[in-house]
Parts: sequence; structure tokens; C-alpha cells
Amino acid sequence: MAFGNLNGLRVLALESRRATEIAKLIRTYGGDPTVASAMREVPLESNHEALQFAEHLLQGDFDLIIFTTGVGVRRLMEIVGSRYDRARIIESLRRAKLATRGPKSSAAVREMGLPVAVTAPEPCTWREMIGALDGAFGPSLEGLRAAVQEYGSVNAELLDALSQHHVQWTRVPVYQWALPDDLEPLRKSIRAIIAAEIDVVVFLTAVQATHLFRVAEQMGDAEALRAALRKTVVLSIGPSTSEELLRHGVEPDFEPSHPKMGFLMNEASECAGRLLEGKRGSAQRSSLPARPESTPTVAAQSIPRKTGVVVPAPSPGRNADGAGSPDPRQLNAIQLVHDIGRRMAASDPLHAVLNQIVSFIETLLSCDSCFIYILEENQLVLRASKNPHPDVIDQLGMTIGQGITGWVAEHREPVSIDSGALRDPRFQFFKDLPEDSFEAFLSVPILARGGLVGVINVQHRQPHHYTPWEVQTISTIGFLVGGEIEMARLESERDALSGQLESRKLIERAKGLLQRDHNVNEEEAYRMMQKESRHRRKSMREIAEAVILIDELRRGAPAKQS
Repeated sequence: MAFGNLNGLRVLALESRRATEIAKLIRTYGGDPTVASAMREVPLESNHEALQFAEHLLQGDFDLIIFTTGVGVRRLMEIVGSRYDRARIIESLRRAKLATRGPKSSAAVREMGLPVAVTAPEPCTWREMIGALDGAFGPSLEGLRAAVQEYGSVNAELLDALSQHHVQWTRVPVYQWALPDDLEPLRKSIRAIIAAEIDVVVFLTAVQATHLFRVAEQMGDAEALRAALRKTVVLSIGPSTSEELLRHGVEPDFEPSHPKMGFLMNEASECAGRLLEGKRGSAQRSSLPARPESTPTVAAQSIPRKTGVVVPAPSPGRNADGAGSPDPRQLNAIQLVHDIGRRMAASDPLHAVLNQIVSFIETLLSCDSCFIYILEENQLVLRASKNPHPDVIDQLGMTIGQGITGWVAEHREPVSIDSGALRDPRFQFFKDLPEDSFEAFLSVPILARGGLVGVINVQHRQPHHYTPWEVQTISTIGFLVGGEIEMARLESERDALSGQLESRKLIERAKGLLQRDHNVNEEEAYRMMQKESRHRRKSMREIAEAVILIDELRRGAPAKQS
């Protein structure tokens, strides 16, 4: 996953539950974040529909249950469990066909030990759900009695599509969205957008767009907001959100290749500045934040992926709404293997391969830190990091058995610590790594053909329970990429040796020319090149190439490529 840089652009996010996380994510990509909650989740005043659903479920009145969100599944079970025996509810669910809108709802269903008959693939919109149901049931879908768990608002498109398939559906609302208790931050954000004090607005759900314009209408500023957004970069998490924005006369500028907050910020960071210049015109360019000459906040090698500017009418079945950081369960096993295989097939250099793995793990676990150590001559050397550590990358090393990382390398077994990692007797502090003060720590070995290749470390600032699924997933990544890392390391060593050999040949040739022209011996010629290298702050190879070029120009010969 390639990383761009927002270069100080002022970014507004309308998030509530994950406000801290998205602010941190925006800063990671070099943006100046403002976070204002556009909504709050509240329980329904009455649980009548959910309880009625349970009653009909126990009577066997449903053939198909469609679950749309993981939070909704768990909340529904809490509600019905307050009146009915949970074991009876689960047994009744087992007798029905269960369909899930995506990995989160699938995980919530499987937590109860229930099988999932149908799962809508990414981007998990109602279109994918209908397509998956069609593929699984075909003509037998007609006439089924279905219950549809809703996730905050009515999915009219899904219900209409079910009706067209002659499915008898029943809505099961579980929770709904309301405006925040304190509307002043949202009002302030609207005024900032209108005053062109915001460069980028991030929409993570359709409800955020709905509420933003509802408050703007209350302020009498809906038209001014609509006009201001035409000169502001508008990021949308997926088609449902884009469609809602279009209903309000706002055309989104960008959707990510995957409907995840991490993908959205990563991909948009590469083009947000360019989009803003295009929307505000050349007259505004001087007011844009200057691009720093320093290295971007986060840097990594590119990985092919799908990005682009959103068209007014989103194509069916591309992305789905979603909010929050990426969740590991949003990538199933087949997708996991496919993505890693596709990315590894590029035969990139070692650091590119490692950065790809770090990016993938960060997306899976939303971790605060990820390190990859590679075994080199009986020492584990830090070769990749989620956070910038230019002073220790390729420099910091530890022996087998040293610290938790060394223990994992020695025993070739994972270690998972949910909190208090510093108190583990195996822990060893490295002053150059502030991440060593983090609470939670997961370390797994990277193996290839039974041999140790390296170690992957994942850390969280706050206590974090590493589920067996997470440990197994990171271990699987280690198994999948172990051979590729070893191959990339060997190829990097080969390329380095090849470059050293070529440099030595050029230096030897330049020394010969200096010996001839200045009547000095070999050692004196080498010292002349060393002195010039230090004075001009150029490598010995660059000095040698300059000496050779000058000689060829003097003789009138065409310059040779080195």
C-alpha cells in the first residue's frame, strides 16, 4: 500500500465513535485534522419490533434471516435475551438460513456457533447481498419469509429488491442514529467549510451527510454549504454515502478501492492536493499549504491498487458504507491469500516487500506499531516499521533469545500479551524505540522451509485482546511471506554486491586515469578521490564517474554509460 502526504491540508471528519483514531490517521498522513461528531447512536425508545421478531422466530415463521451489521447482531441478541431464553433463540436461528452483509456481521453470527449460508462479498452493498442470495438460492428464493436486521436506517433498496424477488420481508430495527446532543461543533464546522477554512471533508456514512445538511438547513446555510463543498475536496467511503451526497447536490471527488477508513485516507492522501487545486483553480494555489522538502510523514513502496475520482452515478456493487478503522474480519481467508500473493508476485526489493507486509498488517489490526525483524548472520535486524524510524531502520539489531522478540525467534512460537508488556520478564527496553512503552504486544515468527526468517511484532498503546483469530492470521502471513522475504533478501544482497562490484570497477578505472594524468601512484590517486568525495559530499562512485566523463570529453569520445 503506497503512502501519500496531505501536506498540511485542513481535513474535517464527521466521526464520533472513532474520533481519536481518525484524527490520528489524518495526522499520520500529514493532514491538520478537525473532528466534529455528526451523529450519535441511541437505542430505540421501544424494542417492540425486535421482541416481536424473537416471538415469530421461535414459532418458525422465518426461512431467511439477513444480518447487516455486527453491532446490530449483538445488540439484537441482548434485546431478545432480556425476555427469551438465549439457547432457544440460537437453536431457532440454526433452523433458518442465515445471510450476512459482510465480514463483521458474519463474525458476530459465528460467535454464536451458527453457520452462515450466504455472505455478501465486498463492497457489501445491497446489490452484492441480492446477488449472493440469487446465486445461493436461485428460483427457490421466491416465497421465502425473511427478517432483515437494520442498522440505523431503512435500506429501502434492499427491501425493494427483495420484493421484486417475491420475498416476504419483515424489518427488524435494532438501533438508530440521532443528531449529537451538542450541535455547536457541527455548526462551527459548517461555518468553517463556508469560509473556505476546510480543504477536505471526509464522509464515512450516509447519515453523516444527512445530518450535516439537516443542521445547515436549521442554520439557513444549506445553499452556502452546498456551494462551498463544490470548492472543497469531498471524500466518500462508498456508493451509499456517495448517493446520499448526490441527493443533497454534492458530487464526491473520491472513493477508495476498499470501503475502509484506512484505505480511504491512504489513497486520498496521494491526490487530495491535486483535487483541491483543480476545484479552487490556479488563483487559489498560492494559499495551499506548501509541500515540505522533508521526507513525507509515512513512506512506503507502491502496490498496485484501484483508486480514482468518483463519477456522479456510482456503479452498482462497488463499495459499501462503513466507518472506523479496518477490521481484520473484513478480509476473508481467500482474499487474504489473494492479496498477499498478488503483492508478492511483483518481485519487489526487500524493503518494498517488508513495507507491503507492514501496511497489510496495519490495515488488518489497526495497530499503533508494527515492526519486522529479519534474521541476518544470527542477529535480528530491524528492517521495517509502521512509524518512521530512519535512525534505527537497518541499524538496530538483537541476538536470538534477547527480549520477547528474541525469545519468539529462539522458540519459533508466538507470544501474545494483552496488557502490561513491559512487566513481562522476557521484555527488554530499547531507548530508540518509544513503542516499547506500549501496553499490548504480539510477536510471531516468520518461517520458511522450517527455518527462521524473521519476526513480526504488533503493538497497541492501550490494552488490546489479541484474539486467536488475530494471532493465527498474523502467523499465517508469516508462513505465506517467509519464502518471499528470504528470496527478496538474497536478491537485495545480490544487487548490492553487483553494485559494489560495478563501483569498484569504476573507481579502479578512475584511479588509473589520475595516475596517468598526475603522475602519482595508486594510493595517492585514491586519496585524491577521497578528498574530493568529502569536499563535494559525493560518493566515491560519483567522483569516479566524473573523472571518467572528463577524460572522455577531453579526448572527444562519446561518454559511456556506467
